[in-house]
Amino acid sequence: MQNSTRHTGARSGRTDGYRERLGPSLWILVAAAVAAPMAALVVTPIDTTVALVVGAGVGILLIALMIAAAPVVAVRDGELRAGRAHIDVDLLGAPEVHVGDDARHARGAGLHPRSWHLIRGGIDGVVVIPVTDEDDPTTAWVISSRTPDRLAAAVRRAQLTRRTPSR
Repeated sequence: MQNSTRHTGARSGRTDGYRERLGPSLWILVAAAVAAPMAALVVTPIDTTVALVVGAGVGILLIALMIAAAPVVAVRDGELRAGRAHIDVDLLGAPEVHVGDDARHARGAGLHPRSWHLIRGGIDGVVVIPVTDEDDPTTAWVISSRTPDRLAAAVRRAQLTRRTPSR
C-alpha cells in the first residue's frame, strides 16, 4: 500500500491523516525470492518433495517479512511518524519536496550528519522537514516518499490545524 488518507466526513472533503508504507521495490522482492530455489537445493539430497516445500516456505517467509518490516510514514493527530520515530508537527518547519537530481543530492552529499533520516532505496522522492525545536540536536527529518507532495501537504495541513483555534 503506497498511501491513503482517511476522511473525517463524507461531505466535508477534509482529510485528517496520511499514511504510506515504504515497502520494498519489486526488484528487491524478486531478489528475495531467489533464496527459495537456493534453500530447495540445500535440502534436495534429503528428499525432493521436502525440498520443494522448504524452498516455497523460505521464499514466502522472506517476502512476507520484508513487507511486514517495511516502515510506515504517517501524519495524524498532530504528529509525524516515520517508522518508530515520531515528532509533533509544531516542532517542525516548512517541508521541502525533492525529486530527481535534487532528491539524490538531498539523500547523498546534501544530507546533514545530524539530520534524522528514513531513506529507502528504490524510492525517488524525498521530503526534508527542518526541526525548529532549539533543544533538539536533530537539524531536520529526511524521509523517502513515493508521493512527496502529499506527505508535505499533510504536514502543512497538520501544522495549520494545530495552529488554528477551534470554534
